[in-house]
Amino acid sequence: MLDLRVAILGGGSWGTTVAAQVTRNAPVSLWARNPDTVTQINTHHRNETYLPGAILPEKLTATEHIAEAVGTADVVVMAIPSQSFRSVLDEVKQHIRSQIPVISLTKGLEASSRMRMTEIINEVLPDHPVGVLTGPNLAREILDGRAAASVIAMEDNFNVQQLQAVFNSGLFRTYTNTDIIGCELGGVLKNIIAIAVGMGDGQGAGDNTRAGLITRGLAEVTRLGVAMGGRHETFAGLAGMGDMIATCTSPQSRNHHVGIELGKGRNMTDIMAEMVMVAEGVKSAPIVMALAEQYGVEMPIARDVTKVLSGEATASRAFRSLLRVEAGAESEPG
Repeated sequence: MLDLRVAILGGGSWGTTVAAQVTRNAPVSLWARNPDTVTQINTHHRNETYLPGAILPEKLTATEHIAEAVGTADVVVMAIPSQSFRSVLDEVKQHIRSQIPVISLTKGLEASSRMRMTEIINEVLPDHPVGVLTGPNLAREILDGRAAASVIAMEDNFNVQQLQAVFNSGLFRTYTNTDIIGCELGGVLKNIIAIAVGMGDGQGAGDNTRAGLITRGLAEVTRLGVAMGGRHETFAGLAGMGDMIATCTSPQSRNHHVGIELGKGRNMTDIMAEMVMVAEGVKSAPIVMALAEQYGVEMPIARDVTKVLSGEATASRAFRSLLRVEAGAESEPG
């Protein structure tokens, strides 16, 4: 066991899953807002709301008090939805000790500022090392013990190697990277492409169409990611292509699910009302289009997804529009 205490904030499926993995390496305190979730984890070693039927490690403890989780922590891990991220971090600020690393698990952008989660951490907690854990990580498969690979990204190579030991466990392989921007944006941007792929699947599109959308979507994601400061090779790795494939093809993907339901002709209000967990791509899409305009990057797939999500177009109309785009050189947008 590592001589580190880890606080994981957020009792959803991914926060709980990462907490369960990290218990193999270090003592973990999981903060959850819902008292029922805390009681379930501590008493029954379950989180039935987000991971029904799964058995959690007995040594995983939960609390509904941020001070209790964060006050003695040597590492703080944020598994908080993007639009609540800053407010929770403001609470963390009151209790965290100096120079403690803060790692984000969140694959979204803040609507009001267009900021990445690590940028928010740097703003609220400027004297703390910051990083992101990302990759093709479907929570239930990992909790069930299936092999998976992830990336821990921090600017400092020494820090990232130290934190690698916190997350790497058994069949959950954690690789290191120093490209925080690229790794973080890969996790954010692929969600929108997953909605597009789901829209096609919901309308009965075939494997060829899915492969085409994923490939052209990855090109869009890479163009914007590089324009914003990410490294091109990052988008060909686990945080880019790897996460894209998992999110665009798995029935466990929330964003893909939203796209499928839109493709069937359902409206966003009804779809979201049925979902327990957040589909970050829904919130991120208009922010991504604003960033694409700011950086002068063409993103036709993301543009059409955003129109559907805002009610400006139907999924069938947007999908037909994508198929009618004139084909140029493969290196060109469109």
